[in-house]
Amino acid sequence: MPVDLRYAPEVEELVEKTRRFIGDQVLPVENEFAGDVTAAGGDELRRELNAKAKAEGIFAPHAPVEFGGLGLNMSDRTPVFAAAGYSTFGPVALHIGAPDEGNVHMLAHIASDEQKHKYLAPLAAGDLRSAFAMTEPSPGAGSDPNALNTMATKVDGGWKINGQKRFITGADGAGFFIIMARTAGAAGDRGGATMFLAPADTRGISVDRHIVTTDRSMIGGHCEVSFTDVFVPDEDILGEVDQGYRYAQVRLGPARMTHVMRWFGSAQRCHDVAVDYVAQREGFGGKLGDLGMIQQMVADNEIDLAASMALLVKACHELDQGNHASNETSIAKTFAAEAYTRIADRSIQMCGGMGVSDDLPLARLQRELRPFRIYDGPSEVHRWAIARRAIGRATKALAAKANG
Repeated sequence: MPVDLRYAPEVEELVEKTRRFIGDQVLPVENEFAGDVTAAGGDELRRELNAKAKAEGIFAPHAPVEFGGLGLNMSDRTPVFAAAGYSTFGPVALHIGAPDEGNVHMLAHIASDEQKHKYLAPLAAGDLRSAFAMTEPSPGAGSDPNALNTMATKVDGGWKINGQKRFITGADGAGFFIIMARTAGAAGDRGGATMFLAPADTRGISVDRHIVTTDRSMIGGHCEVSFTDVFVPDEDILGEVDQGYRYAQVRLGPARMTHVMRWFGSAQRCHDVAVDYVAQREGFGGKLGDLGMIQQMVADNEIDLAASMALLVKACHELDQGNHASNETSIAKTFAAEAYTRIADRSIQMCGGMGVSDDLPLARLQRELRPFRIYDGPSEVHRWAIARRAIGRATKALAAKANG
């Protein structure tokens, strides 16, 4: 079967327009505020950059066309998201950052027509933001979703939700929440979760505090949120009751890959900064770039970037074919998250003292990249899942051979 890795001309044009926009309109703002999106203006900045992106025709490339987006599939999103990710403010500017991008994707696939009108339309347009509330304080759900503690109890006309959530990205200032709550079983039981849609001003929803993390580029922070007798009417159940985890898979695999896309841009920027530096910096009788040890680090960065992109392209192809691609997305996410931190570290090392200074963006980019080894599933959990699948396949093959 022939394999064509070329992108359509219209996608290539979109990538080039995105690169120019990021370089001209976004990077200067990011650099001025040292990558701190709150200091740069938060939602006010977002609205300003969104308007400029709309004027350039590059806004919401992932959103359905009927809701004002460009309707790109996963494969075609890859180079566009990577170009936007060259600046840590780029995803905000194009409205492709977490968690809104993943929520747009999920709502487009799962929401009812009424829910699309009420929630997806304003989200896709950038009129408001959203939050996906699943992770909880210990002993609740985190890397182990079956530990879900937040409870939804059936009442007349709907459900009442009670529980606490933690590390809810974008919660402060979100227009609505997608809440994962248990509707069957008890904490530790497999399944029994349901997703609910709730406007942020619903009585009983409280954004309690920001959790300070190393990254500074996500609007609305990473927050602790409480839900106290939050009433959600039946019509705002997202998907089916007790099927929340199954529906969440529509979001989680693609969202992992869009993280890989966006942070690929930041890793590429680290590499570019370092290569430019060693190509000019004099030392030891020549340019630093002429030294073998430096060349090895440059080569290793190139290899990590190329391998990350290859795994990403493969996983996105599988997703576009309608496959779950659980293994492919876990492999791509785990490799890329670790490769990007290696790239940032080598880039800092190549630039010496400048690398850890504020004169170059490398140290702060490293702080942005490091959490990716935890966000969307720690590397260890993905490795466990990858190994479990491999052993499962081997066990089935041995059983079939024994019975054959």
